[in-house]
Amino acid sequence: MTRVGLTGGIGSGKSSVSARLRDRGAVVIDYDVLAREVVEPGAPALERLVERFGPEILTPDGGLDRPGLGAVVFGDEAARRDLEAILHPAVRALAAEREAAAGPDALVVHDVPLLVETSPPGTFDRVVVVDVPEEVQLDRLVRLRGMSEDEARARIASQATREQRLAAADDVVDNTGTLEDLDRAVEVLWAELG
Repeated sequence: MTRVGLTGGIGSGKSSVSARLRDRGAVVIDYDVLAREVVEPGAPALERLVERFGPEILTPDGGLDRPGLGAVVFGDEAARRDLEAILHPAVRALAAEREAAAGPDALVVHDVPLLVETSPPGTFDRVVVVDVPEEVQLDRLVRLRGMSEDEARARIASQATREQRLAAADDVVDNTGTLEDLDRAVEVLWAELG
């Protein structure tokens, strides 16, 4: 099994690279999806979040009110650390289950938005960073996701810096060009990973 950590700053196009790797046969474990699964109604992680932050973080149907929880932890470092202490182990355990199910010969891509922030060096056989300049991130977040410029800057600032991500990279996929450029870059990456 080859274990690849895939990351990139918000708006970098990491999901596009992840999808292209899946299309080529990689088993992709998307940590954003896992983070939603571990807080489904009845899940132990959701129960622990309610114990820590109170029932006001729930929607009327018993699901997690993500914006509500975000409002509680945004700007409160201790609350954010408590949130991470609950979610990260649950996500890692679910990722380990999915990886084990992939089989011994699989190329497993762990699609981790905050890989640099949460995974110690050596966690993966290779780390792939999808890279764009901050101005490109900002443009994409404002133009494509409808964020205000201030919101976009705050989201970018809340993640590892571009320099920190690049320092952790074994491979870099430049996603500043066209979709055809991205397809070619992923094809080169796929050949190197295989």
